[in-house]
Amino acid sequence: MDALCGSGELSSKFWDSNLSMHTDNPDLTPCFQNSLLAWVPCIYLWATLPCYLFYLRHHGHGYIILSHLSKLKTALGVLLWCVSWTDLFYSFHGLIHGRAPAPVFFVTPLVVGVTMLLATLLIQYERLRGVQSSGVLIIFWFLCMVCGIIPFRSKILSVLAKGEIEDPFRFTTFYIHFALVLFALVLSCFREKPPLFSPKDADPNPCPEASAGFISRLTFWWFTKMAIRGYRRPLQDRDLWSLNKEDRSQMVVERLFKAWKKQQKRAAGTRHQPEAASGKRVSGEDEVLLGARPRPPEPSFLKTLIATFAPSLLISICFKLIQDLLAFVNPQLLSVLIRFISNPTAPTWWGFLVAGLMFVCSIMQTLILHQYFQCIFVMALRIRTGVVGIIYRKALVITNSVKRESTVGEIVNLMSVDAQRLMEVAPFLNLLWSAPLQIFLAIYFLWQNLGPSVLAGVALMVLLIPLNAAVAMKIRTFQVKQMKFKDSRTKLMNEILSGIKVLKLYAWEPSFLKQVEGIRQNELRLLRQAAYFHAVSTFIWTCTPFLVTLITLGTYVTVDSNNVLDAEKAFVSISLFNILKMPLNMLPQLISLMAQTSVSLKRIQHFLSQDELDFECVERKTIAPGHAITIHNGTFTWAQDLPPVLHSLNIQVPKGALVAVVGPVGCGKSSLVSALLGEMEKLEGKVYMQGSVAYVPQQAWIQNCTLQENVLFGQALDPKRYQQALETCALLADLEVLPGRDQTEIGEKGINLSGGQRQRVSMARAVYSAADIFLLDDPLSAVDSHVAKHIFDQVIGPEGVLAGKTRVLVTHGISFLPQTDFIIVLADGRVSEVGTYTALLQRNDSFANFLRNYTLDDSGEHLEEDSRATLETVDDEEMLLIEDTLSSHTDMMENEPVMYEVQKQFMRQLSAMSSEGEGQGRPVSRRRVGPAEKVVPVAEAKASGALIQEEKMETGTVKLSVFWDYAKAMGLCTTLVVCLLYAGQSAAAIGANVWLSAWTNEAMVDSRQNNTSLRLGVYATLGILQGFLVLLAAVTMVVGSVQAGRLLHQALLHNKMRSPQSFFDTTPSGRILNRFSKDIYVIDEALSPGILMLLGTFFNALSILVVVMTSTPLFAVVILPLAVLYILVQRFYAATSRQLKRLESVSRSPIYSRFSETVTGSSVIRAYGRSQDFIALSDATVDTNQRSCYVDIASNRWLGVHVEFTGNCIVLFAALFAVIGRSSLSPGLVGLSVSYALQAPWVVEGRRPPAGWPSQGEVEFRNYSVRYRPGLELVLKDLSLRVRGGEKVGIVGRTGAGKSSMTLSLFRILEAAEGEIRIDGLNVADIGLHDLRSQLTIIPQDPILFSGTLRMNLDPSGSYSEEDLWRALELSHLHAFVSSQPAGLDFECSEGGENLSVGQRQLVCLARALLRKSRILVLDEATAAVDLETDDLIQATIRTQFESCTVLTIAHRLNTIMDYNRVLVLDKGMVAEFDSPANLIAARGIFHRMARDAGLA
Repeated sequence: MDALCGSGELSSKFWDSNLSMHTDNPDLTPCFQNSLLAWVPCIYLWATLPCYLFYLRHHGHGYIILSHLSKLKTALGVLLWCVSWTDLFYSFHGLIHGRAPAPVFFVTPLVVGVTMLLATLLIQYERLRGVQSSGVLIIFWFLCMVCGIIPFRSKILSVLAKGEIEDPFRFTTFYIHFALVLFALVLSCFREKPPLFSPKDADPNPCPEASAGFISRLTFWWFTKMAIRGYRRPLQDRDLWSLNKEDRSQMVVERLFKAWKKQQKRAAGTRHQPEAASGKRVSGEDEVLLGARPRPPEPSFLKTLIATFAPSLLISICFKLIQDLLAFVNPQLLSVLIRFISNPTAPTWWGFLVAGLMFVCSIMQTLILHQYFQCIFVMALRIRTGVVGIIYRKALVITNSVKRESTVGEIVNLMSVDAQRLMEVAPFLNLLWSAPLQIFLAIYFLWQNLGPSVLAGVALMVLLIPLNAAVAMKIRTFQVKQMKFKDSRTKLMNEILSGIKVLKLYAWEPSFLKQVEGIRQNELRLLRQAAYFHAVSTFIWTCTPFLVTLITLGTYVTVDSNNVLDAEKAFVSISLFNILKMPLNMLPQLISLMAQTSVSLKRIQHFLSQDELDFECVERKTIAPGHAITIHNGTFTWAQDLPPVLHSLNIQVPKGALVAVVGPVGCGKSSLVSALLGEMEKLEGKVYMQGSVAYVPQQAWIQNCTLQENVLFGQALDPKRYQQALETCALLADLEVLPGRDQTEIGEKGINLSGGQRQRVSMARAVYSAADIFLLDDPLSAVDSHVAKHIFDQVIGPEGVLAGKTRVLVTHGISFLPQTDFIIVLADGRVSEVGTYTALLQRNDSFANFLRNYTLDDSGEHLEEDSRATLETVDDEEMLLIEDTLSSHTDMMENEPVMYEVQKQFMRQLSAMSSEGEGQGRPVSRRRVGPAEKVVPVAEAKASGALIQEEKMETGTVKLSVFWDYAKAMGLCTTLVVCLLYAGQSAAAIGANVWLSAWTNEAMVDSRQNNTSLRLGVYATLGILQGFLVLLAAVTMVVGSVQAGRLLHQALLHNKMRSPQSFFDTTPSGRILNRFSKDIYVIDEALSPGILMLLGTFFNALSILVVVMTSTPLFAVVILPLAVLYILVQRFYAATSRQLKRLESVSRSPIYSRFSETVTGSSVIRAYGRSQDFIALSDATVDTNQRSCYVDIASNRWLGVHVEFTGNCIVLFAALFAVIGRSSLSPGLVGLSVSYALQAPWVVEGRRPPAGWPSQGEVEFRNYSVRYRPGLELVLKDLSLRVRGGEKVGIVGRTGAGKSSMTLSLFRILEAAEGEIRIDGLNVADIGLHDLRSQLTIIPQDPILFSGTLRMNLDPSGSYSEEDLWRALELSHLHAFVSSQPAGLDFECSEGGENLSVGQRQLVCLARALLRKSRILVLDEATAAVDLETDDLIQATIRTQFESCTVLTIAHRLNTIMDYNRVLVLDKGMVAEFDSPANLIAARGIFHRMARDAGLA
């Protein structure tokens, strides 16, 4: 370097330590200033150029118009280039005129000039690529300015010393250059306008991060607006920014999905290789002989994640590496500082320089650390988005056998718990390499400080690693077991919520409570064991850093009596050991986290590798001309390991034909429809089906959205076609009684519609879809006979709107068969007969005999009936329809009065809110408007039609009562003990440090220290004490938190089990499940570590304050302003962060609600080809949830940067406030203060009914009125009637007449508004619910089964003998089916009884009733889903077995009640007619009209 400057006019050395170091007025040599110092910024820019150009090439955002700012920046760049070249030409000028400038005067201007030109070109290239603010150039200009400050000072000092300017030309150009650089730096801090053609206008609320300037992004200043807004008022959903494009589900899931497909292909490739290599398949026998070959590898989900998120991971690795290296700069500076203080001759400016460097280093560390965190947490968010999205997509295509294995609850757990776990582990990933690096560097610097003594400490650390591994493995095994229990608990809860009505009607709550609590007991047992091991591992890792320090320093002073422990050695070592503490603390956590994550990864990988439906098994392209559906020799099964359900079917359906499929219960009618949809596994044969499909399942699947959206099912609204669909499906009359007409919100699973209405909405959906092929799985069984006739005539039949389309109708209704084109008769999964109605009758086979028994004796009646029908005027028919629409059939799930302006109160609030333009009413603009003539009332209709209440969310600070509740649940003594133990631990830590400082200051005698052993002994005692106190605190906390988990779950469960039915109607099950899964998980696993961390950090901060205040009392002056600043930042942050946590918690439930809805309706979604739309909807729900997560992450970074900026003394406290901010909320606890009051008492002691009650079975209603909820209209008005013991009474009436309400009142699921019900003279309101319900029997309309054995479904409390159960099965005609099952009574029913046909489920409900054999039996349309033969058998069973009982039947097929003692006709909640059937027909009233319509009068 000297050669560059040595000759010519400069002739100075490159480096002179006398000039630069050992002086009170330091300076750098002119050579150094003109060479290296001037080149530093240039080297930086050229070094970053390749990476930056690569980045710009791949990240174009559209170009930015040439603005004044851009012109100015470019002009400055050009001027700087000119200044450098002027310098260069001046040197040449000197050369020509005989002066010999040093070579550096040619090199530096050339280098600087070219670099300035590059910077100018970069400014323009960035503009073309849409960069609004350039970090690379800001750093470049900043470096230019910093490197210019030294020559700036030198030149002035030199002029002052010499009294004249040596080289006026270069002097001038330097200051011009410096001024221009300064100006360029200022300009580069401003950002450009957004690029053209960027989709900024599409987004109403974009995230400001994308357009923020470099400095704003570095310091997270762009978040400040949100923090201020959150401080002024509680944040709401609409305040949150939209997600950046690259964080949205659509982008993320697509990338993950592609990577997963690649993995699958690769795995499939390796599977085929061994076979291809051997050239032939190995037979099973050979395989055994050859030794089992390795199982084919599953595609790796871990590799998929790495492939997808590698770029983010790499960037985070760079940040983490820089941050780790910077962490070791401060201990080195500390050592320099201590040396400087102990050397009185050192120049003062050294101290200032070191202090300044320490500050700069800390700031750099802060900025880089938070950039790293932002990068890694956003990556974690993306991982969760991707995993949830890919599981949702998979759930739409899994086969039925997979569905049998994994229930909705388990799949929801994959989404909630496992995806969450992957998200939580992401921030720790870099520790895998960073922790060993930090440990290595720390040991290296310690070696330099203390020599070989370090090895003693290192040896101890190595010895502790296997111990920790053992503990972590143990924790892992507990966790795997615990996950199983959690799954089964979630699954059971899901079923309980689905069948809550049945539980209430049968008074089965106690036995199901027992089941849930049994699982919970096991879960908590494992939790407790795992937590004890956690406590042990905490103890080891609290003691480790201390023991390492102790052993190292102990070895150092004892090995050689000349080794003196001075301040530099002790405190530099301690600061290095503190750095060491972090990776050592994190490693065990990392090991256990990795263990948990590997379990989650395996579960997700296993689910994603499951079999998918083969969409090719139904050939959609080719088909024999003239046919719509053909099956050649088709054999189908539900799962590969089950026997086939349908055997060698050969069926051909011509285009436009109407085909009926008939046969007894369980013969495979519904399976045939599933086979056509491609839902079953095809073992052999071919299936061809051409054209779009509409499917109406046997049990209607209704979404939780408006009635109109249910019918449109994602298609655009065509008013004419929509009106026609409603009309033909007889829905217009229902719209009149629904509070919001077609804008009424339908609850989950169609809870506020009767069974018939649900079926007709499902039918209307099919009609509106205008498909080519209609597969109708027994859609007429759930509706009344005259409505069934209307739908058949208007929709399905030869004259209906679907005439000319291909229709396959599964039916039990005989009256429609003559009008079909031909009939397929199934028996035992085979086609027994095919032919037209007349042909089958002539054939005189089983079908003909069956028909003869059930058709009306004289066909003349048909003619008579038909002619009468034609005579009746059209008006009359319409009137009849409106009067009787879908009558006598309602399963209102206690919500019948939805018919009469549902929930007036709630709606009024809603409409009031929506008129103010906000509130929880959904924004009106989101829904499509109905037909033109109805545009005006749509908004009001919508407001009055909402049913599901929005999830409530707390605002403001978390109430102290919530903390108090948790403390009480833990036990107040436990809470107090934990706090005291932590205080003790802090005291011990202070003691140890004070003792060490005293030791280092001990006067040295002959440069040796005395009483080393005493010093070491006390230091050791204090340290070990510290560890034991932490262990005790952790163990106490475990005991407390498990206790709290048990009590809170128990309270929640008991509360929910006793909540009135109305609560379940207005609360989506996803929301309740969220309480039982995610929120209980927070209480079980996240809360106690959070509290321990809070206590640890709090006492740690307190001890630091105490030590600092006692050692430097002056610090008290700084503490006050710092504390004020802290409280301010924390108040801003806490208000915002708390509300963000709540928004996140509230927006999480819909993800699971929508998901479980999709899984149950997947066959319908696939049949209509709507999978993509549902995926888009799910993505949107996930994105809504991620918006609050994203802002929450940013809020943490904002807090971190601002808090750490306030000076390094504050860094010590940063964690405290972040933790307080974070744990000042446990969404689960807020969610747990469930606002619903407890239901009525189960057993009223002292008022229990006498044994054997009711002995007569007499039921009397006295002036009885009832409403569904306060503020609603009465559903039964002043009802007075008496049913004598043993009487059989049929109850009929149109939809909404109050039939179901009457039976629900009997069970006190509805409580009387006035009047009373007496059973055998005892007022039912006086006795406990449990006593009442266990003495009545109901066969409900919806046959609900729970997953578990058949025995459990019949008798959950285990109070009947084996013989009783078989007898009940025999009487309910299930004996043959059950005895044919290998497991018999232990036959496993799948979730919701999916593996039984609907008819069989109905028979199980009958068997339940036969078991109870109480004096009063209520039948709620019990035979809607069975064929006529079974129906007759059931009726016969009821007549013989319940001969002496009082039977109340809500009739659906009038012929079932024609031989009853009396018939009650209800109308608008009042008794219209009540007499024997014969008398009522003679009276020619309402009943006569209904009977005539059913062809019975």
